[in-house]
Amino acid sequence: MKKNKVKKTVTLAMMGSISYLLMLLNFPFPGFPPFLNVDFSDIPALMAALIFGPVAGILVEFIKNLLDLVMTGTLTVVPIGHIANFIAGILFVLPTYYVFKKINSKKGMTFALLAGTVTMAVFMSVLNYFVFLPAYTFFLGAEAMSGPESRTLVTTAILPFNVIKGLLITSVFMVLFIKLQTWINKQILYKNA
Repeated sequence: MKKNKVKKTVTLAMMGSISYLLMLLNFPFPGFPPFLNVDFSDIPALMAALIFGPVAGILVEFIKNLLDLVMTGTLTVVPIGHIANFIAGILFVLPTYYVFKKINSKKGMTFALLAGTVTMAVFMSVLNYFVFLPAYTFFLGAEAMSGPESRTLVTTAILPFNVIKGLLITSVFMVLFIKLQTWINKQILYKNA
């Protein structure tokens, strides 16, 4: 039992570190504002959730953002971007995990990833409009946007960006999932034994 806990802790720490490294390999997507970058750092969190459960996925998202927070030195300011990234990751990973748990197949995983993409895109649009954009204005002294400007930014940039990001992550994860499905299932069985 103790050996399993140590293995799980080490695995989650490793996945959090890999997630952080993937976060560093971000890139802008053409046609979107420069602050919106695509990365594949949610993949290790999704893998952790599938193997160890939803709390493990949340923990990997937390480790990734904590490492980035410490390494970028943004501990002295309000880490709005890190909070947004953490919530976006959770909004992608949890729906994917719960849908896949109900429909455990390749088709089910595709459907689960699409559900995660839609959930993340919709909720992050709402949160950006009501929480994150006003927080940037308030805490970081950014230029205040009017309601129509915020709506335009959310509908023409943030929503489509999150859909595209989710679809890119879905594509990459499905390739990995097809190759690793047997291994993932063995890990789940081993964890439950």
